[in-house]
Amino acid sequence: MKFSLLVAIVPEELEQECIDASTEAGAVGMTLMSGRGIGGERKKTFFGLTFEGSQSIMLITLEKGLSLKVLKAIRHVLNPTGEGSKGLVMTLPIEHLGGIDMAQVKRFEERLRHEA
Repeated sequence: MKFSLLVAIVPEELEQECIDASTEAGAVGMTLMSGRGIGGERKKTFFGLTFEGSQSIMLITLEKGLSLKVLKAIRHVLNPTGEGSKGLVMTLPIEHLGGIDMAQVKRFEERLRHEA
């Protein structure tokens, strides 16, 4: 079985919606981290200080075939109209993997059997 790492950088206010969309699409666990970002256009705030807002970074290990489905679910939350995305989501191939819960692998296998 091949795996992918899905990385999503989402505005903090959309974090729960992205979590819900990814679990509905088949993700069974994830790691969440806080971050800050700087966009192409800096936003001015009070006294000329810039503030881009807090972001959440989602890391999800997925079976390769499932990763595109989860990516599309998160992308729909970030960019529902097709214009002006509010975040970034991508997948990366995983060459070597250790420590994954075998129950999670079994869930991936069952999901693949049901979808085939």
